[in-house]
Amino acid sequence: MNQPFYIKLSHILVSISIILIILFVGQHIFIPIFLSLLFAVLLNPCTLFLNKHLKIPYIISALISVFFFILIIAGIIVFVSWEMGDIINDWRSIKANISLHYHNIQQWVKQNFNISYRKQEKYIQQASAVPLSPDSELMGQTLNSISDLLFNFILIPIYTFLFLLYKNLFMTFLHKLVKPEQKNKLRDILHQIKLSIQSYLVGLMVEMVIVSALTSVGLMLIGVEYAILLGVITGVLNLIPYIGILVAALLSVVATLTGSNDISVIAGVLIVNVIVQLIDNNVLVPMIVSSKVKINALASIICIIIGGAIAGIAGMFMAIPISAILKVIFDRIEPLKPWGYLLGDWPASGNGSKQKQI
Repeated sequence: MNQPFYIKLSHILVSISIILIILFVGQHIFIPIFLSLLFAVLLNPCTLFLNKHLKIPYIISALISVFFFILIIAGIIVFVSWEMGDIINDWRSIKANISLHYHNIQQWVKQNFNISYRKQEKYIQQASAVPLSPDSELMGQTLNSISDLLFNFILIPIYTFLFLLYKNLFMTFLHKLVKPEQKNKLRDILHQIKLSIQSYLVGLMVEMVIVSALTSVGLMLIGVEYAILLGVITGVLNLIPYIGILVAALLSVVATLTGSNDISVIAGVLIVNVIVQLIDNNVLVPMIVSSKVKINALASIICIIIGGAIAGIAGMFMAIPISAILKVIFDRIEPLKPWGYLLGDWPASGNGSKQKQI
């Protein structure tokens, strides 16, 4: 259709707006489905290995894959919950050490900025003056969050198993949607999506293990209690881009206060987190993660912000793989190629020379 550019642009913007509104309104429906689809893609090689090499029936292979995946997730949750119980038992020590550091900070502010303790307390109260919900409303929100979490914890494995079980059905459905001359392109798109998502998720798992190990070793060297627990928490939270590591550093500092009120130990915890992040961002991410998904940094940040605005932490986690899927599709459909180019990295020239500046 030979339409003016502004009409095409308006159609695109309206379509994107409608899609985002549908995703936001139906996030409780779509999030478990998208997560299950990603997990099904991750577990598909394991299912095929059990089926083809060990001659186990396909349905049993899918069940075994999902079962072991649940065991791994449940093992991490049980370990973290068990160790967190010990930290909660030391809450009195944490509270006493926090009060001590808080008093020291107040004294430093008074000496250097000549602000009295009363004024400091007033400023803090003004900054933290957030209207609280009534107790009944707050309790209802908490119960709803817990029930949603438990419901998804049950629903996602079921979805994952069904995606694995009916994989061929979905593939046949997609092939029936396209014309015969487009089936080769569809196969190429599906193959590239599978490779990208599997490589990205496996890369994330490897990154999580390495970050957990490096953090645990670093915290052990400076004598931090619960070093292994804090390392595992840091590795898991590191899966949430940009925000996860900040939360992990804060938890590490709080947990450190159980056994020491020495400011040098807290500084050591922060230094360990900074060093691990430098290694992660400059070595692990480029080698293990970014090499699997060709999305530039600006597009990644924007997609993560949009995902967080739509679906919170789950949306931030799914932003990169969904962006990778969109890029694969855009790169192979002629009218959408400019959008795929916009999402991708600046391409290297074939002969190794520098790109011509525009």
